[in-house]
Amino acid sequence: MKIALIGASGFVGGALLKEAAQRGHSVTAIVRSPQKVAAASGVTVIKGDVNDAKQLAAQLAGHDVVISAFNGGWGDPDIYNKHVTGSRAIVAAAKQAGLRLIVVGGAGSLHAPDGSQIVDSPDFPDAYKDGARAARDALTELRKESGLEWSLVSPAAHIAPGERTGKFRLGGDEPVLDAKGESHVSVEDLAYAILDEAEKPKHTGKRFTLGY
Repeated sequence: MKIALIGASGFVGGALLKEAAQRGHSVTAIVRSPQKVAAASGVTVIKGDVNDAKQLAAQLAGHDVVISAFNGGWGDPDIYNKHVTGSRAIVAAAKQAGLRLIVVGGAGSLHAPDGSQIVDSPDFPDAYKDGARAARDALTELRKESGLEWSLVSPAAHIAPGERTGKFRLGGDEPVLDAKGESHVSVEDLAYAILDEAEKPKHTGKRFTLGY
């Protein structure tokens, strides 16, 4: 496939780039700072601005699918506005280019057993709250879109470098918990699940999650 990958220089984006290249796909990595992405076979790196929907749509043209690992910037005091604005532009560009869009969202919008969203819990870390709220609100807007094939993956609550096992469980709007009641997955397996969705869509128009 020809995959356009937004945010390829980030933590999740880097894992996605590696997984896509490993599977033999042709990847266009669209990033703010091309020098942060190492040269690799089958990978073309270009500079892009997620806030410029018209330019981005032109860069997306000709691909089979776009995967967005865009993030407004952890630690940025304006992360909420930057994430929502950038997410809207990415959606507009994908629609203009006529591409299927897979979005890497957040775990904060997953539902607790009582139906509330995890980001609204008083125990949710303040440092991540604005970013999680932005990802939640971007998902709400995505669900209202028409004329766009989309999927959104909410990672497990805890993502860390680890093994690429390909052995995990998928879920919908609630976290996938292990025997100890914990929600976790390696970033390698997160990338594995997302590339599976890119190759064989099973969650079009839906959010899904995963965990061990």
